Amino acid sequence: MMYGYGGGGFWMVLLWLVPIAIIAVIVWAVVKLAQGSGSGSTESPRPQTAEEILDRRLALGEIDPATHAQLREQLRRGGNASP
Repeated sequence: MMYGYGGGGFWMVLLWLVPIAIIAVIVWAVVKLAQGSGSGSTESPRPQTAEEILDRRLALGEIDPATHAQLREQLRRGGNASP
């Protein structure tokens, strides 16, 4: 007999559901962190092309515009471009 403590079944179920929900959220978070980015994308970033690397080096000031133009021309001709 409950002696006026109605709803005891609800609290007993809640007593089990809350810890299970907390553990489920922790497991989900660990799995997401283990996957890397967590954005849901499993694709790896594509490698940069030689022209993209050349453009980035110009933007960072590693090479001057004349060298950039020379190396870009060598790339377009299919020659060996070594900075």
